Amino acid sequence: MPAAVQTIIDPQTNIIEVALEPANNALHSLMLLIKAEKLTGLDPWVGRTIAALSATEYQTHRLVMLGLHYAVYPERSWSSFPAYLSHLENADPIYLRDRMLDMYLNMPCQGVETAQYETMEDVLRSAEDYLTFLTNRFGSELVDEELEKQAYTYAVNPTALKLLVVSHLRSMWEQHLAAEWSRVKPMLQASVEAFQAIDLNGMQRIEAAEFVTGHSLSGKSWAKWLEKAERVVFMPSAHVGPYFGQFKQGETLGLVFGARLPEGTNITAPDLSRQEIVVRLSALADDTRLRILRLVFEHGEHSSQDIMHELDLSQSATSRHLKQLSANGYLIERRCEGAKCYSLNEERIHDTLRAIALFLTGEP
Repeated sequence: MPAAVQTIIDPQTNIIEVALEPANNALHSLMLLIKAEKLTGLDPWVGRTIAALSATEYQTHRLVMLGLHYAVYPERSWSSFPAYLSHLENADPIYLRDRMLDMYLNMPCQGVETAQYETMEDVLRSAEDYLTFLTNRFGSELVDEELEKQAYTYAVNPTALKLLVVSHLRSMWEQHLAAEWSRVKPMLQASVEAFQAIDLNGMQRIEAAEFVTGHSLSGKSWAKWLEKAERVVFMPSAHVGPYFGQFKQGETLGLVFGARLPEGTNITAPDLSRQEIVVRLSALADDTRLRILRLVFEHGEHSSQDIMHELDLSQSATSRHLKQLSANGYLIERRCEGAKCYSLNEERIHDTLRAIALFLTGEP
């Protein structure tokens, strides 16, 4: 997306592993600055960093991370984020641009297939052609026209594209992320080492993914990638809160999870345990979310629409609250008659109280 470290894809080593992935870790944290618009419960670093950015800086960040996304993300592992930045600085500008367009041309079509745009030259004939290509291929709901018009001006000027990407990422690293990485790296490393002590390759892939992430993944549209990937890498994040994410590097699937210790481990890591408790409690430290939990406890399973109407919430607010409660495991989500329905996971609540007691008193 210096001296390169060993690539992720290595047939001589295990096909499932937990790793720090410094470059991907940093980029994922930077991407959360954009996703915070729709997610609650992310680490406070995300909110503080957004607040520290000017309106212009934030728009530039959206352009780099979204409009030029595939020119930014690495194709393999790196020993550090600065090492990856040095690689970008030395990269051929045309290579970065072409890498982005190659991804667009080869990704599965989610919109309307058209033979009108078969080469990079076809796509870049004009800003209108660029927008039409993206809209046809990925659907209008996924294309921000103003953002992509800006991205087009860089796609036809690879030198400017490279300068923007490198300068922006370096600025974000030096001003907002470097000190934070030094703070959280020991905690992330403790999570990596704890999971590395477990034989994940002795599990089914979906079983290993659920064990590491702490999420039920059955029914997820991308779960099929688990079986197809040559390698699966789990990456702990200090900032993703109760959520999880994914990234792809060639035939490698990366799954991002909130840094935690494995269930049943004998390893102690107070900072990591405290972090996980804070994430869980943040979901409960809100009047609306407590009202939602009480509603489904007293009256049983509710659809998202029922919750929205009974508690007089907007659709966007309902969605944000339900995402956070589900991600923390307090609500069990299922599909029912074309809608999402939610029931209370009482065991998760008791488990949270036991975790607090164990952390504070040494006894569950």
